[in-house]
Amino acid sequence: MLLAGDAWRQEFDSYERDAWRFEAQPTYTMPNEAENVARFLRGEPMPPTHNERWHERVRGFVASGRTIGRVRVVRETLTDYQRYQFAWGIPGNIAAGEDIRVLDITHDDHGLPLGGTDWWLFDEVRLVHLNYRADGTQINRELLTGDITPYLEWQRTALAHAVPFAEYVKSIE
Repeated sequence: MLLAGDAWRQEFDSYERDAWRFEAQPTYTMPNEAENVARFLRGEPMPPTHNERWHERVRGFVASGRTIGRVRVVRETLTDYQRYQFAWGIPGNIAAGEDIRVLDITHDDHGLPLGGTDWWLFDEVRLVHLNYRADGTQINRELLTGDITPYLEWQRTALAHAVPFAEYVKSIE
């Protein structure tokens, strides 16, 4: 089942305990981020309201006793988008309460599914594929109706090999 607009927001917001994302695209081409990515690449300062709506949502999830996190997959050398995300996106997301870890697969992909699909796992029972074109443009979001057992194993693998964001950043400075 495809999820868009309000249906996607309702699916997302209805989680009860934990939401977790496997984030593997080297670049995300999202119209609502284009101007900020361009500003970052020009060396301009980050706007004080950058990603404010997401931060409010994360704080709300955390205040209600729910957790939210992700593993961000990278390969050396970071893409321009990843550099933007690491400088402008992830620190604010963490400050809002998101647990973000980084998995560097430069030398070992750990058998993880890395082609074209990211996913959100909700309460370890519902999974939504985020399908992308090669350029990072999202095609759609699709609620998986089949067995999520492989995804639970991939989540365990990703978490076992990922490091906290701050630790990863120190390792590349």
